Amino acid sequence: MSKIPSPCIDVCKFKREGHCIGCSMTKAQKSMFKKLKKETHQRAFLDLLMHQQNDLGKYRHWPDAYRKRCEKKGVKPPL
Repeated sequence: MSKIPSPCIDVCKFKREGHCIGCSMTKAQKSMFKKLKKETHQRAFLDLLMHQQNDLGKYRHWPDAYRKRCEKKGVKPPL
């Protein structure tokens, strides 16, 4: 099992119609990611999240912030 970090970048303000302004996840999606144990499922979730961010807009900051989070945890970014 891989240690892919959560897509959360520690902003956690749910202002965009229930979506976090930092990562675009809803509270339900944050809970769902924590329950995913297989790396393939975590990677699929990240892919879904990136598509969601593209659709919602205003998330260009996220890839760099997530990459830094992964590096800080000593994990190769899955992006």
